[in-house]
Formats: sequence, structure tokens, C-alpha cells
Amino acid sequence: MQEADVREILSGIEDPDLGTDIVSENLVTNIDVDGDTVTVELALEAVGSPTEESIRASVREALEAEGATVTIETASDDGDDGGLGVENIGPDTESSTEPLPGVSNVIAVASGKGGVGKSTISVNLAAGLADRGAEVAIFDADMYGPNVPRMLGVEGAPKATSDEKIVPPEAHGMGVMSIGLMLGEDDPVIWRGAMVHNTLTQLVDDVEWGDLDYLVIDLPPGTGDTQLTLLQSIPITGSVIVTTPQEVALEDARRGLQMFAEHETPVLGIVENMSTFVCPDCGSEHDIFGSGGGERFAEEKDMPFLGAIPLDPAIRSGGDEGAPIVMAEDGETVQAFQDMVSTTADMVGILNRQKHSQ
Repeated sequence: MQEADVREILSGIEDPDLGTDIVSENLVTNIDVDGDTVTVELALEAVGSPTEESIRASVREALEAEGATVTIETASDDGDDGGLGVENIGPDTESSTEPLPGVSNVIAVASGKGGVGKSTISVNLAAGLADRGAEVAIFDADMYGPNVPRMLGVEGAPKATSDEKIVPPEAHGMGVMSIGLMLGEDDPVIWRGAMVHNTLTQLVDDVEWGDLDYLVIDLPPGTGDTQLTLLQSIPITGSVIVTTPQEVALEDARRGLQMFAEHETPVLGIVENMSTFVCPDCGSEHDIFGSGGGERFAEEKDMPFLGAIPLDPAIRSGGDEGAPIVMAEDGETVQAFQDMVSTTADMVGILNRQKHSQ
């Protein structure tokens, strides 16, 4: 078997989302043939994406059917591949700078208003990706309400390296960074816009993030200084907008969507939180905040719908106890979070593959 033979075989494998073959998409970045041993390098970086796992499986099956022993590797990011790595994404950032050179994907989780469970979605998204084997860190950028440390059971100040880089503490297999780790338990955060900008910039630059598949950023609610600072300084792969079904939340979610549109930041999709409450005693369902508003909003704006998360007391207790419910063993709520994680990872994969094929 020669390299040309392998390439011809792989040209018969279709990307189920983009509708073209993986060779035409430039997803096959290298092929090495040594007798019956074939090593294929694929430009697939959305770890935890069921679609990309399916593509890998199709590559393996197609080549093994021809008698080959197959090794599949992930294409390394050399900073000049046109699609891999966040340094190539983000119109508000200088193309010559790489603020997060070791990070493949940055997911910003946003909401137009407070109280919709944005931090809950952020924490469970990050924990769910880490549980699937991805290298993950979460950055709590909600400067006025830094709740992520409590929701992940992280206490104490971060440590520092000899060159004064901040080392994020770890919880549930991922790094955690938050201004809340540097404040006293009851200290209020009373800062003006310039202080927020400087602190955020310092946290991004001075943290030893390492090599990550995903950096999940929990943005504060609204469309203010913090969001603007991050959109201008960090290359965002895509954003997740969180809303509840009620119209008041949806109005603010529309503003959040417009903010990302103005900065040409892709939106991965919409998550509807607190969608339904199932009574633990009688099993009856109650639409406390309405029903289906997030899905209708996604359809109206032609955005992907990432999933509906029920209103479940177990979510609250998991957040209070530092144990994200997405990592629990079973249950309908656990499955809802896991489905949201899968769909989000799939959307990251689609964006990266589209960019790589251009």
C-alpha cells in the first residue's frame, strides 16, 4: 500500500456535517506508510466530539478493511495551519500575537442577564469535557460574582512558579482560575472599569494555562466592560448563550447575541436552562419559567440548539457541594448535561473543520 492508495481510500470518507470528504477538507495532514503499517494525522481538535470520534473510527475501519495496521494521530498546531489553534481565530485580536498559544479552543459562556444559571452551565460544560478525556481549564471571568471556585470545591490561593506565573489549582481533572481565589471569603469586589480591564488582562497573561484542548470562560452577565475586554484580547473559538424559557431572559439573550455578532465571534449555540421542573414526590412536570423559549429563540436566529437543562434540586446541591452533576453516574438531568456537552463539542469541531478547509 502506497500513500496515494491511502489517500484515495480516505477520500471516500465523508464529513457528516459538512458533506464533503475529509481529504478535500484538508483534514488529512500527513500519511506515513511503512509496509502494512499506516499512520494518519488528522486535523481534528474537538476532543469529546462524537462526530469527530466517528470520523476517526471511519478512517480506522476503512484502512483496516484493506489489511493495514492503523495509528491515528492528531495534527500538531504549528501556528500557521490556517485553522487549528485559537491564535488563528478572533477578529479583535492582533494576528501577530498569541495570548493563549497552548490552547486549542476557547469557549465563552454568556448570558444577557443574571440568574439564568450561566455559571452552572459553564462548570458542567468544563467538567463534562474533562470527563471525556480533554485537557480543560475554566476561567471565572465574572469579576463581581466569582462563584466557580465554590461550585468546584476549590479553596486557597493559587501557587506561583519561579518566574511568577500563576498556577491554577485543579479540581475534577481541570485547572480553575478565578479572582475569587485571590479574595477573602466575604470581600466585596468594588472596582471601576479600568481596574477590571487591567486585572482580566493580567490574569490571562500571567496564568500558566499549559496545553489545553479547551479553555471555558464563564463571562459575567450582560454586555459590559468585562465582555468587551475579553473579546478584544482573547481569540474566542465560539460562544454559548444561556437563557431560561421566559421572555424576559430571551430579550436579554438577544442582546448578548448581538454583542457577539458585532465582534464577529461565532456562536456555538443556545442552551435553555431551568426548562422543566419534575416534582420528586409525584413525578408531574411543571414549566415554572415557561417552555421551549430557548429552542424557539435558536430557531428564530438560525442558531444551533445545544440542549434543555431541567430545573432540578440536584443541580443546586451539586453546585453548593463542589460536585458538578454532569459527572454523576446516571439520571435524566445528568444525561441532559452530557448531551449538551456532546453537542457543544460537535459545534466546536464544525467551526474548526470549516476554517481548516478554507
